[in-house]
Amino acid sequence: KDGGDYICDSGDEQTMASLVVKALPVIFTQPLQNQQAKEGGTITLSCEISKSNAAVQWKKAGTVLQPSDKYKMRQAGSVAELMIHNLSEADS
Repeated sequence: KDGGDYICDSGDEQTMASLVVKALPVIFTQPLQNQQAKEGGTITLSCEISKSNAAVQWKKAGTVLQPSDKYKMRQAGSVAELMIHNLSEADS
């Protein structure tokens, strides 16, 4: 949002410059950890990213997961969480 044209005006003359701000990439500051859980239970997977509220997607085997009774997604600041309910072997 700071990018744009800036002008310094002395009254008699002025000079202008354009500012381009390159966004830093989002990186994982705390990656996902392997976990084990019992069938029928619930588990929460969480990770932390370098930019608060940057958009994240949860995927399993390349398929984007959608919020449902089984999958609950939550993001608070830089922490993203996926809760998986009613675990089965297919969730491995």
